[in-house]
Amino acid sequence: MVNKSRRSSATSATAFLLLFAVGCVPTLNGNEPREVNKSIPASFGTAGAASGALTEAQGNAKSDANVAAQKQWREYFGSPELTALIGDALKNNRELNGQLQEIVIAQTEISAKQGDYLPRVNAFVGAGVDKPGKWTSQGVSDDAHGLPKNLGNFTFGLQGAWEIDIWKKLRNAANAANYRYLATIEARNFMITQLVAEIARSYYDLISLDNELDVVRRNIEVQSSALEVVKLEKQAARVTELAVQRFEAEVLKTRSRLYDVEQERVQTENRINFLVGRYPQPVARNAETFKAPLPSEIRAGLPSQLLTNRPDVRAAELELEATKMDVKATRAAFYPSLSLDASVGYRSFNAEHLLTTPESLIYNIAGNLTAPLLNRAAISAQYRTANAKQVQAVFNYEKSLLQAFTDVANQLAMIDNLKKSYDLQAQQVEKLARSIDISNTLFQSARADYMEVLLTRRDSLEAELSLIETKKRQFQAVVNVYQALGGGWK
Repeated sequence: MVNKSRRSSATSATAFLLLFAVGCVPTLNGNEPREVNKSIPASFGTAGAASGALTEAQGNAKSDANVAAQKQWREYFGSPELTALIGDALKNNRELNGQLQEIVIAQTEISAKQGDYLPRVNAFVGAGVDKPGKWTSQGVSDDAHGLPKNLGNFTFGLQGAWEIDIWKKLRNAANAANYRYLATIEARNFMITQLVAEIARSYYDLISLDNELDVVRRNIEVQSSALEVVKLEKQAARVTELAVQRFEAEVLKTRSRLYDVEQERVQTENRINFLVGRYPQPVARNAETFKAPLPSEIRAGLPSQLLTNRPDVRAAELELEATKMDVKATRAAFYPSLSLDASVGYRSFNAEHLLTTPESLIYNIAGNLTAPLLNRAAISAQYRTANAKQVQAVFNYEKSLLQAFTDVANQLAMIDNLKKSYDLQAQQVEKLARSIDISNTLFQSARADYMEVLLTRRDSLEAELSLIETKKRQFQAVVNVYQALGGGWK
């Protein structure tokens, strides 16, 4: 009766301690997690709409193929030379291929976590010799039974262990690994978007430099012809040597500029080659692409589509889900864990009798229920850290969404403003081109001095180069909108 009472008291004490352990999940000291705020404005603003960028797009469905982000890069970038470069880069870019290994690593992490909540079974085999002391209890017993002084110990069999995941601690850890695996895929998609955009921007840089070189060469020819005219005017005593020297200096300045543009073109070619994953070589392109008109309309679609189009936003959302699983897994560490251990095999001190059944057969099975009671500081720290990372992931997600919306709004406004700027600069170039002819006529009739002719030509050259620069920025803005909307990776 006393033994039963003692067993009952021990069972009650054990149950009380386990319940106490369950109830001792620490507080988060006011750093409570919160739900992510996914609300964003209904439109990208009026800046883009003014250029027609949002015309009809706000009402389009998610599947509308006219939305820029839904288009394949082969369709969006019509130049065959550019699409060939992008295709080669997606195959050979070193950084992109390195990102593939991150996906493999994340995939193996899933397998490792899934293996944690499956039973583990090991095979064992062993052989040894044991000699107990003569004046030990084992030695006296062996001597009384006539056993040899050197006893063999031969054994083999199977042993297994299984932690029953009653609180889903292990399964939540596996789910977290799965979310992170999906996040690595989105990270690679984001890298693809960046790579496609960088190749396109560099390509437009390159063909703009080709056009700059054409303008500089033409101006060198025009300036050289003007220099010959000034030399003739000097012979006729209509101008001094000063005019000749100033015109020669201007020709030399323009020729020097030619080599600066040449060097910039070499570096741009090599940047493209690096992105494509090849050593420096000429890059195939069509300079006439630069003269093609820009898209008359870029449909941005609904801002809510950024949630599904932008790989970085999707990756941030998946990382948030992973941190939620981490919090659940670390919280479950405070609860009792149930495990089963079992083994079966054969053991004998004589190898001849090792397989004798049932005399040499051994087995055991045990269940264990354990819960942390003392020194739980490490578990508490892991729990608070996991919660802080979840809160951090909420802010990171909201930041990525805010960044995505801002990127699109900025680029839509830039397209509109660059169009207006380009139209004005084109008028400036046209007027300066006419002013060159007027200055030449006035100079030949002695109604304008050589400085007016020189400055007019200089202004015309700068205006032409500025116009090319603005056109390049327009093409880049079109690329940036495509990137900001999350296109290029599908």
